[in-house]
Amino acid sequence: MTDRDRDGAGKPLNARPRDELGRPLPHDAEGVPRIPDDLRLPPDEAITEAQRLLDHGMPFHAHEILEGTWKIAPEDERELWQGLAQLAVGLTHLMRGNKTGARSLLRQGHDRIRHYEVEAPHGLDIAGLLTWSEHLTDEIDRVDPLPATPVPRLRIP
Repeated sequence: MTDRDRDGAGKPLNARPRDELGRPLPHDAEGVPRIPDDLRLPPDEAITEAQRLLDHGMPFHAHEILEGTWKIAPEDERELWQGLAQLAVGLTHLMRGNKTGARSLLRQGHDRIRHYEVEAPHGLDIAGLLTWSEHLTDEIDRVDPLPATPVPRLRIP
């Protein structure tokens, strides 16, 4: 018998409370509200909610929102949404102090979204996100400790 939370099919559930950076807390701790695993928002709602979460220092939760939209996106936009989610989780790793993971995910996200720069869908500021991720990746390698990490702007102002 195991003490892990599982669904009816035996799949592990992710029921532990989490902090603002998505780190698991003890079962009896008070965490921040979770993003439901099955939440799938249309693009405009996902961008608005992800930006709100980024602005409140919760890039892990923004990643969860973007990942949900990635799962329902049309084939020609899946790489875009995957890249946006990777940028958010890269920022999460950086805020957790994991520079290696941050660098890797920021580069992967950058490389996925760059193909959308010419005709950016949904009012996204792809050029700005590319500049943001390049600058942040350079700073990770150059500056220790990093100054306050700027929050990316998803849409063109």
